Amino acid sequence: METTKKSMNAYPEFTSESAEDHIDILFDTFPQLETKNFLLRQITSADSDALFEIFSDDEVTRHYDLYSYSSVDEIQQLIEFFDESFEVERSIRWGIAQKSDNRIIGTCGYVWLREFRGEIGYELNQQYWRQGIMSEALPAILHFGYEQLGLNRIEALVMTENNASGNLLQSLGFCEEGVLREHDFFKDKFHDMRCFSLLKREFYQRHKPNSNQSLAS
Repeated sequence: METTKKSMNAYPEFTSESAEDHIDILFDTFPQLETKNFLLRQITSADSDALFEIFSDDEVTRHYDLYSYSSVDEIQQLIEFFDESFEVERSIRWGIAQKSDNRIIGTCGYVWLREFRGEIGYELNQQYWRQGIMSEALPAILHFGYEQLGLNRIEALVMTENNASGNLLQSLGFCEEGVLREHDFFKDKFHDMRCFSLLKREFYQRHKPNSNQSLAS
């Protein structure tokens, strides 16, 4: 049975028709964002090799809810999943592309969306770790979430041993709320997850609304 885009909308209970219309318009065309050094853009089949380089690395997937990929065919399925999730307004995943060559070196986005709330996720090619790239890219999608998606609270769940990700979130102003015990099940076992959140008002205490993150569509 075919499922329509409307019935799969990730915002099941809107407070007004205008809010629902606004969200539908946002999802008509994939939103491209721009920072000083990067374009956050739609991921396509042409990015398969770059994504495979990321997701076939055991160090990248060590704190991830999936095993390392072993073929480019699996990457194509991942890209199709990103496309389908965007089509039904369930999530948005941007490729982080260098302006110098448009090559994808990581991804970031909303892994799920609800009215007023969303959860982010991200990963980066290991050779670009500890260069401040996520510190530049993530504020752009946070700004988009608050201003365009109407979010008030943005969350992130991090495995308890992933200190680097926790430190990144705290540097962006996220508050660690505690540990969700055995919250997720993946890789054949339950995992405790550290829960972080950032409210809209807290974000704009640190980042002016007219910052240089821009919509470049």
